[in-house]
Amino acid sequence: MAETERKAAKATKGAKAAKQARPAPAPAAEGAAPAAAAEPAPRPRLLEHYEQRVRPRLAEQFGFRNPHEIPRLVKIVLNVGLGDAPKNPKALDAAVAELAAITGQRPVVTRAKKSIANFNLRQGMPIGCAVTLRGARMYEFLDRFITIAVPRIRDFRGLPADSFDGRGNYTVGIKEQMIFPEIDYDKVEKIHGMDITFVTNAGRDDAARALLRELGMPFRGEAPVAVG
Repeated sequence: MAETERKAAKATKGAKAAKQARPAPAPAAEGAAPAAAAEPAPRPRLLEHYEQRVRPRLAEQFGFRNPHEIPRLVKIVLNVGLGDAPKNPKALDAAVAELAAITGQRPVVTRAKKSIANFNLRQGMPIGCAVTLRGARMYEFLDRFITIAVPRIRDFRGLPADSFDGRGNYTVGIKEQMIFPEIDYDKVEKIHGMDITFVTNAGRDDAARALLRELGMPFRGEAPVAVG
């Protein structure tokens, strides 16, 4: 019993000695600047334009009394369909990489919901990829799309104004992904198009069209609104 107590006492003394031998943390240097906090990202230009100019104009044009009635852009969906994706996996990988470069967000691979024998398609086969943008990233993409990508469309004379679905959502088809400056011509394996859907909460086509027009969307036969 005495031997056990002696061993316990030695262990306690060793722990105290090790604790005392630990070096104390170095004191902060006098006058040292504190760690700089990360600066918040600047708000998108189109978001500022929407809140400061577009909302008052829409409220005056349509007589919205409740601020929650004023339509807004909810999300943007980019969808790429590849019919030969099951036979050519490399083309699908290239489309995923290109869509990620265009949007700055990782796409999801879309798969067939049912089997179609005439197209040799089975349920669950990959048939394309898609990206859904919301928030600041959505407005940044819309700004690049309107100011940079759309003017690079071949023989561009304005976007069709009759592509609304009756519920305030607008879809436009792009024939070539080459209009986006993020795409490197030398690395493109296959030219493909995509569908871009602008989803709003307007619930009606006239209000959604006015919203997109005020955001700078260049509709055919109309002068686009300048975004300051």
